[in-house]
Amino acid sequence: MPVLVSNLQQKVSVSNEQEGLVMKTVNMVLEEEDSGKESEVSVVFVDDVRMQELNKQYRGVGRPTDVLSFAMTEGEDFPGGEEELLGDVVISLETAVNQAEEYGHSVDREVAYLTVHGVLHLLGYDHEDSQSKKIMRQKEEAIMNKVNLSR
Repeated sequence: MPVLVSNLQQKVSVSNEQEGLVMKTVNMVLEEEDSGKESEVSVVFVDDVRMQELNKQYRGVGRPTDVLSFAMTEGEDFPGGEEELLGDVVISLETAVNQAEEYGHSVDREVAYLTVHGVLHLLGYDHEDSQSKKIMRQKEEAIMNKVNLSR
């Protein structure tokens, strides 16, 4: 399953191992959800300035956030072959570093968690009410366990 990782920021260094972890994590989510199709996902690392711009533009919120997901099809079947373009997951590495410190775990764990969260959004999960939030959190933790980065 194609996973494209792009680093569009320069404030936090990104190693090849971290890029590999992101690819592994995306593939784990897609395997767990077993869509039956080859799926393409793009993960983009940005800084807080760019994330704030995106958050303002797409959600009307004038502050940075940790992760945004931009689904290509919003639940519709994409016309064409066997490969499905799921969309983009945008992660603020600055915020990820701060949250890792705040929560007392590694930056790798935080980036993997944000990746899982973002890809689940691409697949149609949300956390708008208590039931959907519970389902999404259970899926997140199950996948984090599989990539050996649970709490």
